[in-house]
Amino acid sequence: MPHQADQPDQCVQRFEPGACSADARSILALTLVPGLGPARIAKLTETLGSAQAVLGASASQIARIRGIGNSTATSIAEHLHCSIERIDHELELVAHAGAYVVSIADPHYPPMLAQTPGAPPILMIRGRFDHEVKNQYTISIVGSRSCSIYGAQQASKFAGAFANAGLTVISGGARGIDTAAHRGALDARGSTVVVLGCGIGKVYPPENAKLFDEIVKQGGAIISELPVHASPDAKNFPARNRIISGLSLGVVVIEAGLKSGALITARHAIEDHGREVMGVPGRVDSAASAGTHELLKSGAHLVTEPRDALSILERDAFHLFAGSHRAKTIDPARIPEPTMVSVPMPTNDVDEETERLLESLGTPKTGDELAELMGVDPGQIRAKLTMLEIQERVRRAGSRFERVR
Repeated sequence: MPHQADQPDQCVQRFEPGACSADARSILALTLVPGLGPARIAKLTETLGSAQAVLGASASQIARIRGIGNSTATSIAEHLHCSIERIDHELELVAHAGAYVVSIADPHYPPMLAQTPGAPPILMIRGRFDHEVKNQYTISIVGSRSCSIYGAQQASKFAGAFANAGLTVISGGARGIDTAAHRGALDARGSTVVVLGCGIGKVYPPENAKLFDEIVKQGGAIISELPVHASPDAKNFPARNRIISGLSLGVVVIEAGLKSGALITARHAIEDHGREVMGVPGRVDSAASAGTHELLKSGAHLVTEPRDALSILERDAFHLFAGSHRAKTIDPARIPEPTMVSVPMPTNDVDEETERLLESLGTPKTGDELAELMGVDPGQIRAKLTMLEIQERVRRAGSRFERVR
């Protein structure tokens, strides 16, 4: 099968159900081998040169790799042939689920996630995740499945405001806070992404089937690193949480108890990914917010309004735009703090759509008015407006935007 990047009209074809590049096909085969997780797949491909080389490796070649003993190497080699035979069937299931496959070797794999330790070698995506345009700026909202009315209201409010600002809202599709966040983004006509703890061919929880369909219909995505029909299992969710954090500029925690899985997401964000972590306070005597309050005591940002979070992420969005986000997250001392006063950008360096947007702001307009006038997706317009705000080329005037002269 030819590499997706070598096919014509790749921007369209790569998102079609069943799409899978040659690299992704080989890496997908490795993920079907028992005992091969992200770290071991990365070590094998780095040592042997490519996923294709791993698929053709003998037990003795694999055993020579540091950290892999003879018995493990023999088991891996025995299962490699079976996984190659399974790959066509797995891709048929992917297509039937309406999803496509990207590998960490593909150019359209989310770059922020690729930079994280233990990044999933394969993602199956139903809908569309386009990090270059609509999903460039992202934020996650996580919290308790057993949330209060207050928690659900806050999740919906924050998600709606983020969507209106052009950010894609990431969450886990679970009951409670996750569902409220996805719904809030949809109601604001924004983009939202679900990261599953099961295969892309499953819906969990089952009552969210309609919600997931709405997310895809509105331009969002459902994502999983697991085999298509993998069932939801408690052991899958901690790994799922690292993807939520890795895809996001920052994490907002709303109503997390002391044993909440949301705290795992926050821990990945702080310790592994260098992301900003924010907490929305609840009642001081509420067990539902006890974990959130512990995060705040430990130094997480306290946010009471969506604009608080947007202000905190302004620096990270700048770094992402400038291409220095990876350096910032690995070691903040390696690069200077950005000057947020002005980001010069000559007109001839602006893409055609941005030029049209600026020309359309001869008089103040809302994001929806601009989208309708220009005939493009509202989420795409919001993302561009957010970046232009950071550059101080546009500013808000109530619900409208105006060009800075």
